[in-house]
Amino acid sequence: MAVANGKEKAEDRSSLDDLLLGFQKEQEQELGLDQTKHQWFDPVPRQFLAKDKSTTTLLFGGLTMAHDYLVEGALKGLGYRVKHMDCPDNESLRFGKEFGNRGQCNPTYFTVGNLIKYLHHLRDVEGKSKEEIIRNYLFITSGSCGPCRFGTYVTEYRKALRDAGFDGFRVLLFQQTDGLKQATGGESALKLDTSFFLSFLKAVLLGDILNALAYRIRPYEVEAGSTDAALEKCKQYIYEALSERKRLRPALIRSRKELQAVRVDRTKVKPKVSIIGEFWAMTTEGDGNYQLQRFLESEGAEVEVQSVTAWILFLIWAGRFDTKKRMNLREADSGKYGLKGVQASRRLRMLWLADRVLRAMFQMYARAVGLYHYHLPNMEEIARVAHEHYNNHLRGGEGHMEVGKLILNVKKRKVNMTISVKPFGCMPSSGVSDGVQSLITEKYPDAIFLPIETTGDGAINVYSRVQMMLFKAKQAAQKEFDEALSRKRLTADQLQTIMSRSKFARPLLTSRHVVACTAANWVYGLRGFFNRYSWR
Repeated sequence: MAVANGKEKAEDRSSLDDLLLGFQKEQEQELGLDQTKHQWFDPVPRQFLAKDKSTTTLLFGGLTMAHDYLVEGALKGLGYRVKHMDCPDNESLRFGKEFGNRGQCNPTYFTVGNLIKYLHHLRDVEGKSKEEIIRNYLFITSGSCGPCRFGTYVTEYRKALRDAGFDGFRVLLFQQTDGLKQATGGESALKLDTSFFLSFLKAVLLGDILNALAYRIRPYEVEAGSTDAALEKCKQYIYEALSERKRLRPALIRSRKELQAVRVDRTKVKPKVSIIGEFWAMTTEGDGNYQLQRFLESEGAEVEVQSVTAWILFLIWAGRFDTKKRMNLREADSGKYGLKGVQASRRLRMLWLADRVLRAMFQMYARAVGLYHYHLPNMEEIARVAHEHYNNHLRGGEGHMEVGKLILNVKKRKVNMTISVKPFGCMPSSGVSDGVQSLITEKYPDAIFLPIETTGDGAINVYSRVQMMLFKAKQAAQKEFDEALSRKRLTADQLQTIMSRSKFARPLLTSRHVVACTAANWVYGLRGFFNRYSWR
């Protein structure tokens, strides 16, 4: 009897399994997931050939608005038809979520959606046909590999473009390590010669310089909006020089004169806040990070942003670091010392030279425009202080730089507060900010550190968290300012009188670094004024 019951149960289970398997196959067929079909294949769109150069417009975006605008000018100067897209907004996010895959990170939705939004504008507002758009436009984006969805962006672009009705639209992929390739698999039609890279590099350096000046001057401007007005003129001067292949120095001098006309009051006590984190989230200036830079300024802070030049320096450092480690390995990469066909010592010299040339170019342009005493980060120092907590071999996102920047911000009193901003679910940055950085803040209790994640919504929650931590930063800045006045035996009114009558009211001048607060540093920098006034 027991045996019979066991056989009946086994038959019932077998029958149930057959029913479930049959149901699974039916659903797979309905959803297009039939396993008997071929694996999904990403088709290769039409290539970008040299004969199409005069009729094809290159679309790009993703850096700051200053960078995108100047890069457009640089590429126009090389004979390309170029259009930089507007900063991604919440409407871009809506397009990205509508046509993109689920579960993507914030930058994917914003950047993919921004492209689709612009193509919809070309079709629905300007009246261009789908065929005309696909034939006469293409998009350039960056790509990489590593522990991040960044490596799949180009596939997301093509999937979303297909679903949005622009199947076959071309996307060129700029690899961080291999240069520019067509994401379609062929050779790029762009002429990647010395002139191209120098023009692009000039635009990046000048974009960094203008941004640094804007964030240095704007918090202390006397007339609201005067810094932005001067900055727009500066961008126009430099854009014209780049697009018309003229000498840059006259444009830079004109820009310096525009910025010198801005009136400032650096007796305002403002906390200095550094924004670090995932590259796109900390770089964008729109809804992708809740317009964090402008929000901080509206709340009374001075913002320190990270430069694109620093990222290039990091890539150079990584090349030197990896070469030094690999050159002493035997049998690796099927070549002696692990560098088959490469002279390791020559590569190290070239990378060292690239670092020095890049820094020299930056400082040359910076001095011409009026950005004085701005120091690019020391990558060896950042790696050294971070290595104890985050192995330098680990890559992805900014690697160890987030940890090193926070430590140096505290130890050298560079800023009053550090914010790490990254997309929700960003694997490299979340592991650092929410994991390793908690140990750093425990080791350095004076650190005012706030990690935030962006999703496109929830801005009020983020603003509230920033305001709470910013209150502490304001207290820290005020304490630095009061200590500076005490050591100089000054009152705030006496300081105001000095500032109004002296060269210290000039917007491009800077003071020596002692503490984070700019107003306190100006007090420490006062010398030779006590003999001019009789209040002592």
